[in-house]
Amino acid sequence: MTGVNVTLGNIKHIVVVMSGKGGVGKTTVAVNLAFALSMRGYKVGLLDADITGPNAPKMLGIENEKLHSDGAYITPVLIPIDGAPSMKVVSMAFLMEKDSPVIWRGPLKMKAIEQFIKEVRWGLLDYLIVDLPPGTGDEPLSLAQLIPDSGALIVTTPQDVALLDSRRTVNFAKQLKMPVIGIVENMSGFTCPHCGSAIDLFKTGGGEKAARELGVPFLGSIPIDHKVCETGDAGKPLMLEHNSRAAKSFVKIVDRIEASPKE
Repeated sequence: MTGVNVTLGNIKHIVVVMSGKGGVGKTTVAVNLAFALSMRGYKVGLLDADITGPNAPKMLGIENEKLHSDGAYITPVLIPIDGAPSMKVVSMAFLMEKDSPVIWRGPLKMKAIEQFIKEVRWGLLDYLIVDLPPGTGDEPLSLAQLIPDSGALIVTTPQDVALLDSRRTVNFAKQLKMPVIGIVENMSGFTCPHCGSAIDLFKTGGGEKAARELGVPFLGSIPIDHKVCETGDAGKPLMLEHNSRAAKSFVKIVDRIEASPKE
């Protein structure tokens, strides 16, 4: 049995969270998608595959944890969740000293991703959520080739420059024959907390239009909400802020992902 079969053979669904450019909230979406699915009783793993910018542990409040190995396989860090199975997390951050940069060329980054795929004992999972660095270069290409059964979820913001790159990411997935689960539009509109007026800081609706034109599902939009920043910095997933506008929007997105056809 190959390493991939040993480590990934008991995972039902693999969702690769991608973006065409940085700064669109891809890691925020990946972390909260994994946490939300865990809260619903699914067995979930989160692979932070952004080797040089691993931020998922910070958003989960576990940045001081370390990975352990039994000599053959790596054991993920466990996050206990009330009334649900513990979420399993693997990240380069668990192998680094705080504030230490990863100064690696492509081949070393590819080797690290390959190890995370072939040498982590994930066990039985309903979902493995993979957070990739932005773009369509080495890391996304390597992961798509190593895990051919994964599906792509593309995160964008409404402005044209982000949508241009997100469209390229959709076409990247199509060329590699990765099923596209859908597009999520982040930072979509803002409601003034004082007067209640809607303000389109970064426009709105571009993600839905792009999804329609590209023939892929539109999963929904997440408004600008100060709770996103607060929860991420505090290491507490947004999904715990049940009354925030962003969390309510995210619940609807998770509903659609949960109900999406499984390849």
